[in-house]
Amino acid sequence: MTFSSSPAPLSASPRPGRGRAHALAGISLGYFMVLLDMTVLSIAEPDLASSLDTSMAGLQWATASYTVAFAALLLSAGAAADRFGAERLFRAGIAVFTLASLLSAFAPGLGALVLLRAISGVAAAACVPASMAMIAQLYPEPAARARAVSAWAAISGAAVAAGPIAGGALVGAAGWRSIFLVNVPIGSAVLALTLGRALACPRGDRRIDWSAQLAAAAVLALFTDALIAAGAQAWAHAAWTSVGLGVSALAFCGLERRSPAPVLHRALLRSRRVRAGLLAAAAVNFALTGGLFVLPLLLQQQRHLSPLQTGLAFLPLTLPFAANPPFTGKIVARVGPRRPILAGLALLAAGGAVLAGTVFAEGGYPWLAVGLLLTGFGVSYAMPALVTALVGVAPAGTAGAVGGLLNAVRQVGATLGVAIMGAAVAAGTGWALLMSSAVCAIAWSVFALARREETTG
Repeated sequence: MTFSSSPAPLSASPRPGRGRAHALAGISLGYFMVLLDMTVLSIAEPDLASSLDTSMAGLQWATASYTVAFAALLLSAGAAADRFGAERLFRAGIAVFTLASLLSAFAPGLGALVLLRAISGVAAAACVPASMAMIAQLYPEPAARARAVSAWAAISGAAVAAGPIAGGALVGAAGWRSIFLVNVPIGSAVLALTLGRALACPRGDRRIDWSAQLAAAAVLALFTDALIAAGAQAWAHAAWTSVGLGVSALAFCGLERRSPAPVLHRALLRSRRVRAGLLAAAAVNFALTGGLFVLPLLLQQQRHLSPLQTGLAFLPLTLPFAANPPFTGKIVARVGPRRPILAGLALLAAGGAVLAGTVFAEGGYPWLAVGLLLTGFGVSYAMPALVTALVGVAPAGTAGAVGGLLNAVRQVGATLGVAIMGAAVAAGTGWALLMSSAVCAIAWSVFALARREETTG
């Protein structure tokens, strides 16, 4: 099973008209909200640390409690979307996410905020695989789906563009608590846009092995938790979590081997190209999320920019997320996803190298802007193409599960980025950024080699 390098012929869509466009807008706005919640928090890091009197480790937990819960439940949420109906799970997730955001704005301390961020992560896990399954249902023809995914990526990518600026303005005017309130009107709009019949998804008949799903969630949660603890140098915590991880992994392997409804789609994972695509997705999120974690600390603490100035400084990174995906969609529809994926990984590797070199040389902002621009274009080329590729090879009735797998891998990459790059800041921000460049370069090599091996094999 491979990612096609040429698009399949067009077929008639079963859901033409305005209802489908409204549904796509609602799905995209839902993902917009999930991404906005992450990007605005990165700008609020120094104010949050000062307000709640917390350390770098506390900031990592506030950021990663969301990621742990999100990553842990993505596989199960994808299976649930296929079994019970993607649109039902999506709407429930949006409602819970909106309420948790509202309560986060009034969190009395770090512990309450970490708990509410974890609840938000659970709700986001329900939304994201379901949104990919709904797009697959709305746009069954490959070329139209590629354009729809690109529109989804452009609208959701606007969150990355708006997040640093909106976060900087909100934090500067009203403090870190204000960043969570923006999700309330957005969530209400998403629920209104996704109430129509165009989003009705059939329920699947594939059973869910809940014991295997629970074991998979434990593995993902404990793996993520161990990485964060190690990054915070909480070695005792990391050691105990690693023991739990080993036990959970053994239990998962035993249950998965005997399961009549395994969590992982073995036929899909036999493809070297699919495995390389998953690695590429993890590398993209490693570079993006790790960079969003360490760069605000560089700009505000070392270069003494205000929160709003920091947000504006991120524009070269974030604007391509909103502007470039439609162009990427046209390329994918015409030639397939392989070339945009390789181009995106190459740009990410180059962007990380430029950023690292600028920090080492104590260069000015223009060079930082070049590195940020390369990184932004890299993400906006690679990620829509990866989503189109993985959803396109999903067996019938499994788009939610495949979407869950893709996003679980992405969030593991994001957590690795926060944990490893956050820990590397102690040695210097330049080394952390150089690490992201190396990860993307390795992912490029693996993806390119996988195609050659699969072609000759």
